[in-house]
Amino acid sequence: MSRRLPLLVLLSSFSAATPLFAATPALGSPVVAHGDDETAQRGRIAGRVLDTEGKPVEGVTVALKGTPYGATTATDGSFRVSAPAGAYQLVVSSIGYTTQEVAVTITGGETTTLAAFGLVGSSQSLSGVTVTGTKSLNQRPTTISKLPVASLDLPQSAVTVEREVLEQQQVLRLSDALVNVSGLYVTSTTGGTQEELGSRGFAYGSNNTFKNGVRFNNGVMPEASSLERMEVLKGSAAILYGNVAAGGVLNLVTKKPRFEQGGSVALRVGSFGFWKPMVDVYGAVGKSENVAFRLNGTYEQGNSYRDEVKSDRVYVNPSLLFNLTPKTTLVVEGDYLRDNRTPDYGVGAIDYNVLESRSRFLNTPGAKNATTQTSTTATLSSRLNDTWQIRGVAGFQRYDNELRTGNRPVGINNGTMPEVKRGNTVIAKAHPKASLYGDWQRTLSRTQTRENYYLAQLDLTGQFQTGFLGHTLLIGADADQYQTNALTHVAQAYDSINVLNRGKVLNAPANRVNSYEDLRRNTRTLGNTRRAGFYVQDLLSISEKIKVLAGVRWSYQETPSDVYTYAAPNASGVVVATVKENRRFDDAFSPRLGIVYQPIKTTSLFASYSNSFTPNTGVDVNNTNLPPSIIDQYEVGIKNELFKGALSANVTAYRIVNSNQAQSIQQFLPGSTVQNPAWSASFTAQELAGEVTSKGVEVDIQSKPMYGLSFIAGYSYNNTAYTKSNIYENGSRLRYNPAHTANLSLFYNFGSAFGENGFLRGFTAGFTTYYVGDKVAGRNPRQQYNKDGQLIPETYKLISIPNYLQLDASLGYTYERFSVRVKIANLLNELSYNMHDDNSVNPIAPRNFSATASYRL
Repeated sequence: MSRRLPLLVLLSSFSAATPLFAATPALGSPVVAHGDDETAQRGRIAGRVLDTEGKPVEGVTVALKGTPYGATTATDGSFRVSAPAGAYQLVVSSIGYTTQEVAVTITGGETTTLAAFGLVGSSQSLSGVTVTGTKSLNQRPTTISKLPVASLDLPQSAVTVEREVLEQQQVLRLSDALVNVSGLYVTSTTGGTQEELGSRGFAYGSNNTFKNGVRFNNGVMPEASSLERMEVLKGSAAILYGNVAAGGVLNLVTKKPRFEQGGSVALRVGSFGFWKPMVDVYGAVGKSENVAFRLNGTYEQGNSYRDEVKSDRVYVNPSLLFNLTPKTTLVVEGDYLRDNRTPDYGVGAIDYNVLESRSRFLNTPGAKNATTQTSTTATLSSRLNDTWQIRGVAGFQRYDNELRTGNRPVGINNGTMPEVKRGNTVIAKAHPKASLYGDWQRTLSRTQTRENYYLAQLDLTGQFQTGFLGHTLLIGADADQYQTNALTHVAQAYDSINVLNRGKVLNAPANRVNSYEDLRRNTRTLGNTRRAGFYVQDLLSISEKIKVLAGVRWSYQETPSDVYTYAAPNASGVVVATVKENRRFDDAFSPRLGIVYQPIKTTSLFASYSNSFTPNTGVDVNNTNLPPSIIDQYEVGIKNELFKGALSANVTAYRIVNSNQAQSIQQFLPGSTVQNPAWSASFTAQELAGEVTSKGVEVDIQSKPMYGLSFIAGYSYNNTAYTKSNIYENGSRLRYNPAHTANLSLFYNFGSAFGENGFLRGFTAGFTTYYVGDKVAGRNPRQQYNKDGQLIPETYKLISIPNYLQLDASLGYTYERFSVRVKIANLLNELSYNMHDDNSVNPIAPRNFSATASYRL
């Protein structure tokens, strides 16, 4: 059965700027030019595509027949096509609709407006499925991959989450969006001030997180309201970005300027006194056809389900688009975030046992984490000709943080005090239920961190033929620099409390301080990391069915740092500082090789090998810097486009091996009474002898909207463990990585079924469910031996973190320009934790409510 959905195409005076749709021809396809002179003066046509209800339609192809010029409609149905002056046939097409043509004439230096005309729904059945014209998961190129090809042609797993999904799910934090990507998870939320991410057993640090292709410091939670999409490139990305962790990279793409005037204002409110006004406006600057702007802004304030925890933040994201020439664009983007919140290390643990509570707050009065992050990015893109395109990126980021906090809740008295002796006679021994159970001394600490980050990056891409071989070639270079200034203060005792009975009065510790201002400076570390890389890779089209991706990167890194240590003031009040200089120089090659076999155009089988590197901070037995650890990665998978592109279903299996992990050299080896000659008493020597292996499977499924229904599903299995170590037990799991994750998001638009006059028109409903399997925190037990070759009793333990299933339910209603969305998160009120070691035990949020009202300008 098919539905006939007539479509009205209204071409307005101007719309959002969209890059040339077909200026990059398909691999191996000829380039067809129009007219005698490609450099002739250009003009434009612009418009919008709306359905019979007056709603915009995204993803409709608008092209000038027989030329490489065209566009796809944006989320508001708008498009713009730029081409040399001349007469053309304009072709408007989309899956599920009858393709139509209209004659147009483009006048140089002008925007051409055409009379309105309509498209009629196709009478042909699409195997019982009607879908919109949006690109599928495997058809979308990702900017993070740096290649202008669809994901289907890459020997690597890639997932994109679009803005429509983020809005449907009312994503507030990045962790809300991660539920749409299999195998990407939160590892911990240390201090409650950030969300630390991981994938395939490896942590995403600031090296692995990007915004608009530029690294950003993820020590603060990024703003989600400004996102156009979220891109995840799984597995190795070292060839493109240098020393990134092996699990993959994440790129946040913010909303871009548009020439059509528009935007929205919204207000979100929720549980625990949360409220957040938002504004998003865009349009041409004046009546310019060459300069457009966009401005996103939010303010956020709220309390928490955690006692005494509060937060407030301000975010502004301005951007400008300049059409410098018909083939050259410049996008300049700013980003300002001020985030103040109460640092919160959770409910605490005693002897690696979690003190169950959702609300218990253990930090000191006046604790505060204040962060300001400011960045600017300029992206210049130019199509040199029909074969080559160049893209340059320059970025700057300033990160300032001041943390005033009590110590993390570790070392809480568990009642097993040491024996008290007089001579050889035991006169007292603490009982497990002694009155000191739960007593804990709090201290004050203070740190200040400033970071300047600079980036310059240049990429040249080309698509061409040499004989029977088709090429998609990438040649690039990048250089970046981190300038850091980190100041710590000497932590000092503040008071003593009982974590189980806050009303219990305890004696104040000796030599206590009264405030954070009383703390004296301890160390100042000045760092100036400099990196550079050069890379080349080529996607070779050997035939219609076989493609090979091959490339290599060379990276160089300098990591100098000076550590100033401040002594206590002398009798005259003078503070003396000593300095220790550290210098490191690392370089590494990162190769990549993959093959893609496409038995049919909608299916890809792929296999790949690549490696990445991790600089080490330790020294060997000769007190010289250790070289980087090289990590080998192997990946195989299958990507499928089913039901004529209505459904994308991908399966990936991987194996990642760090066979030269840095680990400490032990003083005594098992069964030996002779001291290890490689061990040193004067410094901690390390060697590249350990091994960690990560292996797993990931499944990602995404649909296009069909009959109003859209869904995303995924599953991942991962096992990351020590497979060779003289410190940890072989086979023991690494911390923070769930063995299983699963996700399902299902949304339905009732208007698609009940028609424009139905009583449910404008209603949407859906749910998102996310399962996180068991994982461990605490500290991995170590295997250390004494001089008699006997295993030393271990005090470290692992904590088992319970699995949980989080279910969120959503309901939305839209009437003309107004819309309202409501959401109940964690409907089942599940309890689990995000943990770092055993000293930041943060419970997940309980059942909570939010609602967003918005008006489209």
